[in-house]
Amino acid sequence: MMRTQVGIVRAGPAGLLLAHLLHLRGIDSVVLERQSRAHIEARIRAGVLEHGTVELLSEVGLADRLLRERMVHRGLELLFDRVGHRIPLTELTGRELTIYGQHELVKDLVAARLATGRPLLFEAPAAGCAGLDGTTPVVRFEYEGQDRALTCDLVAGCDGFHGVCRPSMPAAAHTVFERDYPYAWLGILAEAPPSSDELIYARHEHGFALHSMRTPKITRLYLQVAPDEDLAGWPDERVWTELRTRLARDDPDWELADGPVLDKAVTALRSVVTEPMRYGRLFLAGDAAHIVPATGAKGLNLAVADVATLAAAIEDWYATGSTALLDAYSASCLTRVWRVQQFSWWMTSLLHRAPDSDPFAERLARSALRRLTGSTAAATAFAENYVGLPLTGGPHDSP
Repeated sequence: MMRTQVGIVRAGPAGLLLAHLLHLRGIDSVVLERQSRAHIEARIRAGVLEHGTVELLSEVGLADRLLRERMVHRGLELLFDRVGHRIPLTELTGRELTIYGQHELVKDLVAARLATGRPLLFEAPAAGCAGLDGTTPVVRFEYEGQDRALTCDLVAGCDGFHGVCRPSMPAAAHTVFERDYPYAWLGILAEAPPSSDELIYARHEHGFALHSMRTPKITRLYLQVAPDEDLAGWPDERVWTELRTRLARDDPDWELADGPVLDKAVTALRSVVTEPMRYGRLFLAGDAAHIVPATGAKGLNLAVADVATLAAAIEDWYATGSTALLDAYSASCLTRVWRVQQFSWWMTSLLHRAPDSDPFAERLARSALRRLTGSTAAATAFAENYVGLPLTGGPHDSP
């Protein structure tokens, strides 16, 4: 049986960053990852980092490569009625966005963890948790063909919505709030230079489209489709045709660059919040506790905020013996989670065309977009939410 102070389930951005923050505080941990190192470092995920996320990574020595290779965005474009409207994010807020692939961030975090010499076990799937309401919880896992157990003081469940940590909480001890949206995203990764220096969010009569990027040579693009869309019905030629239609504008000099499609997938849009984010000595973080629709690019950044809060609480507990910050963890995180959920829901609803949309709803959406792009006050409120709230503390709405 292994023993550590904090058992961390899964080596995604949340788990790896938490492990590093604890290491800097002199707190031991073991990270259990079900997949291989090669798998998690190749997994294509989000790529938009808020200003506060980059600040934290820089403060703890994890941003050297990020700062060298990132793409900095100081604005974004809202496209509707074939006209683009730029929202000057940095001008309105004094903050900027960073484009840096999540898999690249995971590479940096894995390297940093291995450099500490503290345990990071790959191909070690967790099977469940026990003793969460006691003082020595146990995480059961498999490693090198054998069933094993990790005894710890605290467990950090960073293993996503379908992981083993959240289901280890008694059903009566938590509530899951969910909303499934009546649309999904068909996303492609293309070997093509970005057609714009900044992100383009488009609302079109055919549905939403997003032009994003990962590097100066790789473009990430999305189309609104039905949740049950058959990917086989979307050959590359159809994807590019529809992207050109939805991203079209009254500008003869603009053209959508295309190229070989490297990856293609359909992803449903959901909102999920688990309350509380804690049971006994189990603390949920990231997608294990909440999921937001991808429209606002908030999922990774919410996970970073969770573990920044949790690391400080764990440090205080070991240093003082007080449980005050651990007890406040869930409520503190949920304040930010619900603010971000509201923004992501609003942005998603505004930019997507609902299956039952009618002319009245369409005119309401167009009016809202005109207000957003024509009013400095409205644009500022949008920009403040988009570039990111403070990671911890700050003036948030109550959940």
